[in-house]
Amino acid sequence: MNTGTRGKGTPGRILVVDDDQRMREMIVEILQKEGYDFLATGDPREAAMILRDEPLDGLVTDLRMPHFEGMELLSLAREAKPDLPVVVITGYGTVESATNAMKRGAYDFLQKPFDPDILVMTLGRAVNHYRLVMEHRKDRETLRLLRDDQLVGSSPAMDQVRTLVQRVAAVEVTVLIQGETGTGKEIIARMIHRHSPRKEKMFLPVNCGAMAETLLESELFGHEKGAFTGADRARAGLLKSASGGTLFLDEIHLMPPSLQVKLLRFLQDGAYLPVGSSREERADVRVVAATNRDLTLEIKAEKFRSDLFFRLNVMRIELPPLKDRGGDIDELAYHFLKKYSARFDRTFTGIDRPALRLLRHHSWPGNVRELENVIQRAVVMEMGESISTACLPPELAAGAPAIAEPDLMPLAEMEKMLIKKALRKTKNNRAEAARILGIDPSTLWRKQKRFQIEDK
Repeated sequence: MNTGTRGKGTPGRILVVDDDQRMREMIVEILQKEGYDFLATGDPREAAMILRDEPLDGLVTDLRMPHFEGMELLSLAREAKPDLPVVVITGYGTVESATNAMKRGAYDFLQKPFDPDILVMTLGRAVNHYRLVMEHRKDRETLRLLRDDQLVGSSPAMDQVRTLVQRVAAVEVTVLIQGETGTGKEIIARMIHRHSPRKEKMFLPVNCGAMAETLLESELFGHEKGAFTGADRARAGLLKSASGGTLFLDEIHLMPPSLQVKLLRFLQDGAYLPVGSSREERADVRVVAATNRDLTLEIKAEKFRSDLFFRLNVMRIELPPLKDRGGDIDELAYHFLKKYSARFDRTFTGIDRPALRLLRHHSWPGNVRELENVIQRAVVMEMGESISTACLPPELAAGAPAIAEPDLMPLAEMEKMLIKKALRKTKNNRAEAARILGIDPSTLWRKQKRFQIEDK
């Protein structure tokens, strides 16, 4: 086995596997010129051990070698280092072998003889991607753990929400969640609790607008026997019951002013008085509040105390409405389709394109809750194999814009036309044209050969 190193700061460490010594040495020479560290061997069995034991940033392997094929080595790489980029090089390149290599997880496929610049560009992109993946693996894993099966969505807006949840969960501060009705404020509150040091204790939700003032006061702070008509015995409130855990106050803007004063005192020093009692009690409770209103406007209208607002608003999480979450609509629709198909013992192949179009163009004033109700109704109503427009509410069709169907042409012709356009736009800068098309320069080069597109 040959090895080479330039020390720290190199572009990456590459394993080169090829039983052809001249080819192996040529690839190593290219790597050395670009400053890569390398391990090189002609024995795929030795390569298998290196994959298992050595830190690597990439693998370049021949496709046909003695003892076992490069495809087998590719499979071993996927098992040993699932994210490691693998570039397959072969002199026996066919469409079938290229397709098979890509299906088995190869990053790219080059045919001998290949342009050294293409190998350099391909490896550069592969290693940069791999390092980015590894650098952010810890953060991604943390975010994955924070993902709730009800908090669905991969849009930047929702990833921002998850990041905020990650930050506030471990910090003992009050949190104010703001968002329109149906955006999932209680789901966020539960996530904060589940990922906080208080997760083993109780999470107790209370809707501040669902009870009369006296009942809400008793529910929160508890009461003594005889404190009011019907209080035939003393009762602990939610503050005491949630001690050590989290109390979620939904629709906090509807809390009566007299109770706002009592809540403010509790937030300041952890003390409160049960209804009808002169004996102060204390509780260790984290408060998370939520509202669908702008509390600064409520303060101006003298409906909400500014001092309570500042106590609650230590950390704020704002939930975006569904109409601002872009591609999350498809993801949510399929999530709810799976959920209600299982619940009602139904089987669907998916959601057809016209139905998806209606879902995407609806304004969703009821947000995620409205979308869930629509999909639940569709699962009950649909009699075909996939969800269609026939089982969606008529108001969705009424609000959808008319979209003309584009003229169609063979896919190969469309691909050839786009490649030519990209090359013209970039004045035959293959790397830039590939970037615009969203493909690798090596892939673009192969497509040029296939479509007989010459550089001009």
